[in-house]
Amino acid sequence: MYFESHAHYDDKQFDKDREALLTCLPTYGIDVVINSGSDLKSSYIGKELAEQYDYIYFAAGIHPHELYDISDAVLEEIRQLTMHKKCVAIGEVGLDYHYDTFSKETQKYWFEKQLEIAKLFHTPVIIHSREAAQDCFDIICKSGVNKGVIHCYSGSPEMAEEYIKMGFYIGMGGVLTFPNAKKLVEVAKKIPLERILIETDCPYLAPVPYRGKRNDSRNLEFVVKKLAEIKGLSPSEVANITLKNGENLFFL
Repeated sequence: MYFESHAHYDDKQFDKDREALLTCLPTYGIDVVINSGSDLKSSYIGKELAEQYDYIYFAAGIHPHELYDISDAVLEEIRQLTMHKKCVAIGEVGLDYHYDTFSKETQKYWFEKQLEIAKLFHTPVIIHSREAAQDCFDIICKSGVNKGVIHCYSGSPEMAEEYIKMGFYIGMGGVLTFPNAKKLVEVAKKIPLERILIETDCPYLAPVPYRGKRNDSRNLEFVVKKLAEIKGLSPSEVANITLKNGENLFFL
């Protein structure tokens, strides 16, 4: 029933109960989980989880805040991971200008390099874009990559429409339920449901009424309910359409 397009079950916040949680998620209607990598270690853990649980798939990539040890050798490992039968995307990759962890030029360089891998293997990308909307959009346009999801979307409705024209989906999670999420609600109103993916980004960004607590895929129901309210549909219709969207993007 639910397609979780972005989770981080490799995160240490799940160390105490990971196995119990992942074993029970299908009983809550979680049909698919994409575990998104943020560095090489988390990408490998995602691979291990995908091999252990039928409903879990993984993405491999280096997040713009995790470029400490990146090199051509690391990118070669990402390429090798991409060939795994349960690797469905390069991600999460992109730009994040909120902190000055790495320079803009450094981020852009390694973002472009990872997009080259996606283009080579015709693999979808999971994009992280924070306070870097135009640069991120321009680099993706230049790369020629035309399938993926803009995770945790925070841009304008107009840019969302441009991404959709390129072939991308828009990822929406718990932020949609926040009282101050007016811009994201406008995006949800303006773009077709057929181009929206649901996500939790767990263990982060739990929706209302669990905001501030550890998030997990069981909370997708609150994202679905909010989307249903915005779109004037039933929650089951939203769940089914976004499930099909995820399957279409990730070839499942």
